[in-house]
Amino acid sequence: MNEPKEAFPYRPPSKFILEKYSHIFEIKEKLPSRWFKLIFDKLVSIVLLLIGLPILILLQIAYIIEGFLIPENKGPLIFSYNAVSAGKTFPKFKIRIIKQSAIDIEAASRGEWIAYSGEWNPKNRTYVGSFVKKFYLDEIPQLFNILSGTMSIVGPRPLAILHYERDLKQGNITRKLLKGGLLGLGHIMKGKPDFGDPIYEYEYIHKYLNSTDLGLLILDLKIIYRGLIVVSKGKGL
Repeated sequence: MNEPKEAFPYRPPSKFILEKYSHIFEIKEKLPSRWFKLIFDKLVSIVLLLIGLPILILLQIAYIIEGFLIPENKGPLIFSYNAVSAGKTFPKFKIRIIKQSAIDIEAASRGEWIAYSGEWNPKNRTYVGSFVKKFYLDEIPQLFNILSGTMSIVGPRPLAILHYERDLKQGNITRKLLKGGLLGLGHIMKGKPDFGDPIYEYEYIHKYLNSTDLGLLILDLKIIYRGLIVVSKGKGL
């Protein structure tokens, strides 16, 4: 299965990044957790799960109905593939938006992202899946990742293993140092020309290192607010 070229928009660090954030490139171990941020993650994920569970139930019903009417569209609501957060591999949960025929079953059994890369082709999506993708509802299951501690509400978006290794090879280290997030300072730029510019991840780590707990909380709240605006526009690709 060929990888869609749009799947990896991330660029190597520029000379400006290498100079401005040289102190970050000197860090060899993953960054220690900020306890205030951990508590915030747990509380917010619990609240969002209470809000999200009815949505998941409704989507499950919709998936069952669509699968009954269109057999090729039936299948599980949630799947996972192996991604990397703070240098550690974990199963990243998402809602399935594509038909079973578009999934590489063998690659899926190994937890490979490429198994589900057919989602980039709208023709492979189920009817409910198209709606789910439009409003980024496929990310809801990652609240379980946050609750379990493998992800954070805000941080660099965790990448599939092959993309993580590619990002490391081109010189980026942010996803090796910090726990991945449901939302990221760079990810909320989705749809804009500078989406994929790693400067946002380095700026977030810089603030992570130098902000007080209150300052980091305010930054995270701003990112969450901007993320909600992106979601409300319903322009998920």
